[in-house]
Amino acid sequence: MNTAAPSTSGLAVTSLVTGILGWLMFPVLASLVAVITGHMARSEIRRSAGSIDGDGIALAGLILGWINLGLAAAVILFAIFVLGGMAALFAFLGLAGSA
Repeated sequence: MNTAAPSTSGLAVTSLVTGILGWLMFPVLASLVAVITGHMARSEIRRSAGSIDGDGIALAGLILGWINLGLAAAVILFAIFVLGGMAALFAFLGLAGSA
C-alpha cells in the first residue's frame, strides 16, 4: 500500500498565524482574518474527504480570533459606558464645561 499522507490546509495555517498576530500586533484586523480563514479551512477540510488535514489548526485559529474579537468588543462597550456615565455624572453635578 502506497498511500500519500494528507497535506495540511494552507487556510488552516493562515488562520492560526493570523489568530496569533491578532494577539500580538493587529488585534481586530488579524482576528477577523483568522475567523474567516478558519471557517473556510474547516469547510475545505470537510469537503476533502480526508485528503486535507489541519482541522485542529483551523479550530485553534478560530478560537484565538473569536476570543480576541470578543475582548475587543467588551473593551469598546466598557469605554462607551464608562465615558458616557462620566459625562452624565458631570452634567448632573453641573461640572460640564460651557462656553
